[in-house]
Amino acid sequence: MAIASKPDEIRVNEEIRSERVRLISEDGTQLGIMSVREALNIAMDKGLDLVEVASNVDPSVCRIMDYGKFKYQASKKEQEGRKKGKSFQIKEIKFRPHTDDHDLEYKIRNLRKFLVKKSRVKLTVMFRGRELAYKDAGLELLNKIAEDLTDVGSVDQMPKQEGRNLTMVMAPK
Repeated sequence: MAIASKPDEIRVNEEIRSERVRLISEDGTQLGIMSVREALNIAMDKGLDLVEVASNVDPSVCRIMDYGKFKYQASKKEQEGRKKGKSFQIKEIKFRPHTDDHDLEYKIRNLRKFLVKKSRVKLTVMFRGRELAYKDAGLELLNKIAEDLTDVGSVDQMPKQEGRNLTMVMAPK
């Protein structure tokens, strides 16, 4: 059974206000409807806590569990949710199909810095006018860059054509 409310709002043991409760054991089996006192005695005999998991129903639902362990797991789950919800920034570096060697080295150095700092990087090769006929040069350029950076990153999204641009995404290792 899922516990809907936050650990701060949950009533435990003597804090439970209902006279009668529907009791669920620690392994999830229903033990029936009984008074709070009886349920508390069962929980105490097992060395666990009586936790109210649903107070908006009649009779309210209580579960026998280790409340300290439950609070710890709830905080871990919340922490994990924050970590997953963390927004990341994707950096973008733009190239031309015939970018000069010095400029290319400079951009690769910056790309390496972004990957070391754990940012994802979008590489874009822009084609103008008749350069679109040299799509192979753009693919070669992206493959060369990916090969140069295998120690700090990996290709997350293979090169693909988007209009007049050829894009590839790299992720940090």
